[in-house]
Amino acid sequence: MTDKRFGASLTDWEAPPRPRLEPLDGRYARLVRLDADLHAADLHRANSADAAIWDYLPYGPFSSAAAYHRWIRQITGTEDPLFYAVQNRETGHFGGVASFLRITPEVGVIEVGHINFAPELQRTRAATEALFLMMEWVFKAGYRRFEWKCDALNMASRRAAQRLGFSYEGIFRQATIVKGRNRDTAWFACIDSEWPALREAYNAWLSPSNFTADGVQIEALSDLTRLVRAKSDPAFTRS
Repeated sequence: MTDKRFGASLTDWEAPPRPRLEPLDGRYARLVRLDADLHAADLHRANSADAAIWDYLPYGPFSSAAAYHRWIRQITGTEDPLFYAVQNRETGHFGGVASFLRITPEVGVIEVGHINFAPELQRTRAATEALFLMMEWVFKAGYRRFEWKCDALNMASRRAAQRLGFSYEGIFRQATIVKGRNRDTAWFACIDSEWPALREAYNAWLSPSNFTADGVQIEALSDLTRLVRAKSDPAFTRS
């Protein structure tokens, strides 16, 4: 008999492994462990197209490729966060980074963050597939919860989280300070019970049959994930 005073028993659950950043290959994107010598020059080139991509991150923009190279060497020397470089397989160029962070296998929780996609990668099938590949690894590995957090004023990030199937969980007021400014943090997450339906949604959206000959989507991913999300971001009526 279930005791309603407590949550569901997890006696059969086992802690998943920590990410080792093995390559993740998709139809449109390839993710590999970020390496300063291999990726800094291409990423700095792509990032230089728009300094605004750094607005909500606690670092950047970087004035030179050498400065960016040094930063990558610094952040890739840690165990958390763990960074991927994102390659658009159509162009062959690396146009973004994303990381696993706040990695807590003992409770089955992991976060995606430090997402920084250059303009040439934004709004591409490769960008969407890159985050799908990370989500797929998380739930295949056995994690229970995948989190997305962003500055509450970063409406592009909030919209992206919802489009990708992360459910809105609220605003943590005055959560931190970034670049000398207050940051309220918006929280989103998806959980393992939602993964099968989210996987179907992604596979349907990423299918070549979902795009016209000139690359225009036929069915929006936000429409495919809407029924899976436990709660939508009130900032958007449709997203």
